Amino acid sequence: MKALRNLLDKVEPTFKEGGKLEKLYPVYEAIDTFLYTPGEVTKTTSHVRDHLDLKRMMTTVIIALTPCIFMAFYNTGLQAHGAIQAGNGVAFDDWRNAVMTSLGFTLGEAGFFSNLLYGALFFLPAYIVTMAVGGALEAVFSIVRRHEINEGFLVTGMLFPLTLPPTIPLWQVAVGISFGVVVGKEIFGGTGKNFLNPALTARAFLYFAYPAQISGDAVWTATDGYSGATPLGAIATAPVETAMEGMGAVMGLDGATGVTWMESFLGTVQGSMGETSTLACLIGALILILMGIGSWRIMAGVGIGTYAFALLLNTIGSDSNPVFALPAHWHLVIGGVAFGAVFMATDPVSAAFTNTGKWVYGVLIGAMTVLIRVINPAFPEGIMLAILFGNVMAPLIDYFVLQANIKRRMTRAA
Repeated sequence: MKALRNLLDKVEPTFKEGGKLEKLYPVYEAIDTFLYTPGEVTKTTSHVRDHLDLKRMMTTVIIALTPCIFMAFYNTGLQAHGAIQAGNGVAFDDWRNAVMTSLGFTLGEAGFFSNLLYGALFFLPAYIVTMAVGGALEAVFSIVRRHEINEGFLVTGMLFPLTLPPTIPLWQVAVGISFGVVVGKEIFGGTGKNFLNPALTARAFLYFAYPAQISGDAVWTATDGYSGATPLGAIATAPVETAMEGMGAVMGLDGATGVTWMESFLGTVQGSMGETSTLACLIGALILILMGIGSWRIMAGVGIGTYAFALLLNTIGSDSNPVFALPAHWHLVIGGVAFGAVFMATDPVSAAFTNTGKWVYGVLIGAMTVLIRVINPAFPEGIMLAILFGNVMAPLIDYFVLQANIKRRMTRAA
């Protein structure tokens, strides 16, 4: 490590002002600060000193995402092997087959390591494309603006592929992350100045620009010729009678969705690669809360808003829309509610800042999620649009919270 440190110090003047590669200084600085502590640190008592900086914060979020990454590997392979074994689909005739065969695995024979490997062969290409394209765009903007490359993209680059289906074309991954980085972040000034979550902005762009590859029942299983709807998609299109029959059971909609509540909680169901497991998201939430990074108020607010509004719609009911009857406890474990509440809604830049505002912001997102899911079954996954709506409303929420506080203080002073 000492030799690497000496090498970085030796080439540093080349990237400093006046050096031959001064325009590429942000790239050098990013590599140096990724490997070592920055050289400019506070050494006096004039500032509050804290062990947590942007780099450590983003690293902690990546650690919290590890359970979801594991499920992205495991469940993607599990669903594919299950479909192949049942004869409902066939393996894609591509390089993944060669990799699996060369390592001694047989497609269709589900096993712990077989599932992990096959799922990884779908997730990792999407992740690599995201980091290569998005990272390059971040570097270009940093070089043009002559500022350091922020570590914020490390999290964006991990969140985005976790929200995608396994069969999405890689060129669309590149287009989506390009839109998210440029339009959702950089044109507003970069890290710390974006009012929308960049990863969600990228996914929303793909959702509306290429709906056939990001939604429907043919994109969730990594096999060819198999269509398998997510629980939300299945209940949205199920006859009301079927849904009501399934709801006679304690676990809810088994008759309509073909899965149990516990399977949905654990994440062994159809869905985006990293969003299916509520359990994995809760483990990540615990890490973020204990480290003081994720706001428990926002997470709790989303949960309360989702559950309470679902109960309200259960009471209202509908003779034509089966989603009205979807029990509130099911809304919490299907789709991306848990993933969105823990990792997307809590984005410190685009979320509300005040403590009271965080409660309002979270409840608003939860209620909007259920409203979109139920009222418009064409958008069965409402958490994405709900969070983006919450991002837009966050400054207004904080404004009214601050004004109310000022008014109370002025009343007391009078």
